[in-house]
This record gives sequence, C-alpha cells and structure tokens, in this order.
Amino acid sequence: MEKARPLWDNPFQFVFACISYAVGLGNVWRFPYLCQMYGGGGFLVPYLIMLIVEGMPLLYLELAVGQRMRQGSIGAWKAISPYLCGVGIASVVVSFFLSMYYNVINAWAFWYLFHSFQDPLPWANCPLNINHTNYMEECEKASSTQYFWYRKTLNISPSIEESGRIQWELAVCLILAWLVVYMCILRGTESTGKVVYVTASLPYVVLIIYLIRGLTLHGATNGLMYMFTPKLEQLANPKTWINAATQIFFSLGLGFGSLIAFASYNEPNNNCERHAIIVSLINSSTSVFASIVTFSIYGFKATYNYENCISKVILLLTNAFELEEGSLTATNLDYMKSYLASAHPSEYTELSPQIRNCSLEAELDTAVQGTGLAFIVYSEAIKNMEVSQLYSVLYFIMLLMLGIGSMLGNTAAILTPLTDSEFLSTHLPKEVISGGVCFVNCIIGLVFTLEAGSYWFDIFNDYAATLSLLLIVLVETIAVCYVYGLRRFEEDLNVMTGHKPSWYWKIMWAFVSPVLIVSLFIFYITDYISTGTLRYQAWDATEGQLVTKNYPSSALAVIGLLVASSTMCIPLAALVTLIISRIKRGNASTAA
Repeated sequence: MEKARPLWDNPFQFVFACISYAVGLGNVWRFPYLCQMYGGGGFLVPYLIMLIVEGMPLLYLELAVGQRMRQGSIGAWKAISPYLCGVGIASVVVSFFLSMYYNVINAWAFWYLFHSFQDPLPWANCPLNINHTNYMEECEKASSTQYFWYRKTLNISPSIEESGRIQWELAVCLILAWLVVYMCILRGTESTGKVVYVTASLPYVVLIIYLIRGLTLHGATNGLMYMFTPKLEQLANPKTWINAATQIFFSLGLGFGSLIAFASYNEPNNNCERHAIIVSLINSSTSVFASIVTFSIYGFKATYNYENCISKVILLLTNAFELEEGSLTATNLDYMKSYLASAHPSEYTELSPQIRNCSLEAELDTAVQGTGLAFIVYSEAIKNMEVSQLYSVLYFIMLLMLGIGSMLGNTAAILTPLTDSEFLSTHLPKEVISGGVCFVNCIIGLVFTLEAGSYWFDIFNDYAATLSLLLIVLVETIAVCYVYGLRRFEEDLNVMTGHKPSWYWKIMWAFVSPVLIVSLFIFYITDYISTGTLRYQAWDATEGQLVTKNYPSSALAVIGLLVASSTMCIPLAALVTLIISRIKRGNASTAA
C-alpha cells in the first residue's frame, strides 16, 4: 500500500514556507544595489514589468506542477515525460551546490552575532599594533569595519592560489549553522512548518524596528532622496532591464526545485494561483521595503562620512595656517580653500595631497552589494548608532532568519526527491537521510572557511547556478506547454483551482516567458565571451584595498565543472532514458 504523502497543516504554512524561502538575503543586499546602479526609483518600472511578465507566471507554473504531480522535482518532471527526469536531477545538483556555500553566510552571521555583545563593538576601532605604539597598518589604510571583515573574520589570503588553513572559529560557526538547519528539517514538513512562522515573520519585525530607527538618523533623508529620485535615462540602458529580469528570476528561487517540493505537500485542491500572486507580491514589496531601510541607513552613513571628512579638512587647515578657531566652517570651506591657495600658494601646494575633496554625492554614489553591503557597510553604520550592540544583535538575527529560511527551501529541493525514492525511504528513516545531506554539505563547506574560502565562495555564488537555472526553467516551460500540453495543463488547473487559467497566464507561459529566458541566456553567454579572461577581487593587505586578478587555470576548471555538471544532466538523462527504452524494446521484440 502506498504511503500517504505528508501535508502542510494549513495553507498558511505553505505560504509562510514560500515567503521564508523566496524572501532572502538578495532582497536586502542585491535589490538596493540595483536601485543605486540603475536609476533609483526609475528601476522600479522595469522591475514591476518583469514581475508581471516573468516572475508571477513562472512561480505559478512551478507551484502548479508540484501540486499536480505531488512529487519532488525529479519525480514531477519524470511524470510529465521520462525523458525530462534530467531537469529534476539538474535542479537537485544546483540546490546541492547552493547549500554547500549558502550556509557559510549563516556561519558569518553567527560569528558577527556572537561579537555583537562586546562593548565597544570589535569593528568600531582599529586594534593597536604589537608594540602598542600605533594602529595596525592594514586597518589604518582600510577601515576598522573592513579590517574586521577581511582580517579578523576571513583572515583572507592574498590570492585564491594560497589556500591557507581552516579558520576554526568559522568552522565551528558553520557546524552550528548546519546543526540549526538539521533541527529545522528533522521531521520534514512537521518541523519545517513550525519553523517558517518564525523565519518568515521575524525579519519583518526587525526591518520595521530598523525603519523607525533609520528614519530618525541624521542624514537619512539624503539616502531616501537618492533612492526615490528617478534617473529615467537609465530606462534606455539594456542592462537595467536585464538586471531587473535577473533579480526577479533569482529572488523568487525559480528552477531550484524548492517551490515544486513545497507545493507537492499541498492539498490537491489548493488555490496555487492565488498563492503564486501573494508570494510574488510580498517578495517584491519586501525588496522595496528593505531598500527604504537600507537607504535611510546608507544616507546616515554617507552623511556621517561626509561631515567627518569636512571636520578633518577644517582641522588640518586651521592648524596648518594657524587660523582662528571657528573661522573655518563647512559653509565657507570652499571659499577659504580658494583664498588660502592664492594667499599662501607654496604652503597650500605642499599641503594639498592631504586635503580631501569631500562630497556627499560621491559618498552616496559608492555602490556596494553582497557581503560588502551586509557585513561592511551595515556594520559601519551600526557602530555609529547609539546602543549599537542592540542594533547589531537585531541585524544579525535578521540575517540569520533570512538565511535559515532560504536554507529550508534549498534542503527541501534535495531531500524531497530523495525521500520520494522508494528504495531510500524503505531502507533509511527520514532523519538519517536529512542528517546525511547536512553532514556531506557541512564537510564540503569547510572549504569556504579556508583563508582563500571567500574567493571560492564568490566562484560558487557567481557561476554555480546562473546559466543552469535559466536552462532548467526554459526546459520547464517548454515541457509544460509543448510536451505535457497546455490544454491538458489547463484542465489540471481547472480541477485544482476551480477555474481555467486566463489568457494572460497562457500567453506568458507559451510565448513571453520562454522568449525572455532565451534573451537572458544569450546575454549571459555573450557577456562571458566578451569579458575574456575571468577575474576576481583579491584583498591586498599592504594597500588595504581590493585589487583585480585573473583566475588561475584550476579555478577556471572548477567554474567549467560547476556549469557543466548541472546543465549536462538534462541531455545526458534524456540520452540514457532513450538508450534504456531502446534496449527494453529490443529485448521485448527478441522475446516475442
């Protein structure tokens, strides 16, 4: 007798699981960067258009497939056609790669969280050198927050070729992160369903607290004006539209198999159309909301740095030219600089290398994304707040909730096909399968705690999923519309939701979304080709800044393997299925 499939306790659990998975770190550290780079408030125009023509339709398609087939990604696509099992395998491989490195972010968040209870915060000031005569040279050339990130946290090596040793403090944090994930997925939907209430809702509580605090910070309005002032000329830039489409695509977590896995635990008559709309709108709204919080804090940081720069220049000129205290102010600084340059040309020329050009606009234009925004820019802003320890603890708890929520989806994409396997589920209990996946990922993930670990993290983050996911989702849409059949799928949706999909959904699935995915695929291929030799940012401790270096041949080989190992699953699985069917057909005809 077939074992009954586990179900979510109620539809809200499913929605919370999808929100917890989709709303992740990209909403906090990627979307604000794109707004900053591509037109401020004007970026919302292509973003919302891509949400309508790409995000919602593809999210609805994946949820509907999972709910209809009631299996993980491998079983769901195999049910549509045996030749498509490679699509599910590719999704599992990509999710495995993602899980390997993504939980390292949670390890970093734990590391910062534990250090947030110190007073003052350990990244607030530069440490003294061995002789206690001055600050550490590397820290003086960079900044205290950069030093804490690159030296104290990562202990980063000068290049990817110098692997260095495992950082055991980070390794312990990584093990802790995997233990937390294991506890959350221990009993499948029974345990995950409870956890998602916290991982989905707590980040919003923290964001609201940060919004209230951020809006009261000096200079917050500078950041918000910068964000909401539209630069409409950017709408003519193709990269603006490409990045909007890419952000929607990856933010919703399409192609990983997580959404299919979550939907497979729904009741057969669940209204997945309504849930697709709700999840996609909440995800995009969170990106905008997080950007308002980020830019209010970003405005505070930029204003603080600008005013600090002005103060240093005033102090320098006042001391150098023995000016009366208070005679030089931020208002008359430009005039006084011109006057001093003409009245004392030789002295001013000698001093000019030390006189910085302070600009609020330049501070606001400094675009940072990814770990740089999450662990450097935010921590720099936090250290200058009152009660900085409290805001630091809240911020890194929020990062943990976002990271763990995404990890629940990543692991579900791997575990659901494994637990669906009759062979594994009859021989091993669910807890052992979950533990095995977590253990393997944790052991491999120790690579990212090496001194060169952050360079390998960037490789996996940049190349493990991009092209693979585009190909996976393209094949998914073609499979549903032209292999399974759009009319047949339409009838399935009628049974599940009580009505047939409108012309909007059908046009998006059959024509618009596939064309858009092909366009993105072509863009990334041509971009990789035109880039030439692939490069990365390495930390130069002597200069206290990042420098650009070429990837060595070993790293290029890993990049090639990452892309090929997932994309080749689709044609290879189809070829193996064809060969097996031919052999079976030959054996049957011989027996006859």
